[in-house]
Amino acid sequence: MSIDTELGSGFDEVEDFEIVDERSVSLFEGDEGGLEYAQRQALVALLKQRFISARTHPRDWQALVEHERVLRSRLNDLFLDLAVDRDREVAWKRQAVAEGGARFPTLLHDTAWSREETLVLVHLRDRLRAGLAGGDARVYVDREDIVDYVGSYRPAHATDESGDEKRARNAVTAIAKAGLLIVTASEDRFEISEAVEALLPLELLQELLEALQQANGTTVKPETAEADLFEEDGA
Repeated sequence: MSIDTELGSGFDEVEDFEIVDERSVSLFEGDEGGLEYAQRQALVALLKQRFISARTHPRDWQALVEHERVLRSRLNDLFLDLAVDRDREVAWKRQAVAEGGARFPTLLHDTAWSREETLVLVHLRDRLRAGLAGGDARVYVDREDIVDYVGSYRPAHATDESGDEKRARNAVTAIAKAGLLIVTASEDRFEISEAVEALLPLELLQELLEALQQANGTTVKPETAEADLFEEDGA
């Protein structure tokens, strides 16, 4: 169940660098680059992170909005495409696809979500859509709520309850590390990132659900009405 590509080790904290003249294009001896400091920072963020958003990377998002064409060009030079969801203010990179089926060299590697991580993503997308539809500006979820949801889809023949719970908790940690769960003042409560829906579109969700059902014979049903979850955005 591969739904994500990334360069590097995943979600990292945004780093602040100082002692740089941001007004100069030449930033170090022998520098032949053509991007300004803020543009380079945004490019590096796009390469390092699964995504950037106005919520989690405000500085880089602003640079992308102002210089989208030049950043897209730099990514294209690496056989990467830039995807931008302006409504949710989320942007991410993906492998460019050649016409005619040819394959480009790639810097990305596929990351397959585990069964538990897939269930977490399905649950988060469902909760996010329900919360936003209900008028919530931000949607929150508790760790135990996620763990219980994953546990509700344990196959009837499963006997390692302790191991299953551990895998569910590890899945929550992995999704948080990916930046799709935003830590709050409480370590057991998260804000659901608006990027969940952008990175988990309808067709991909359906593909994940089918793969998951085939894997263990368990039917995964969204908590909200199916018509609401599976309707196209803007319909």
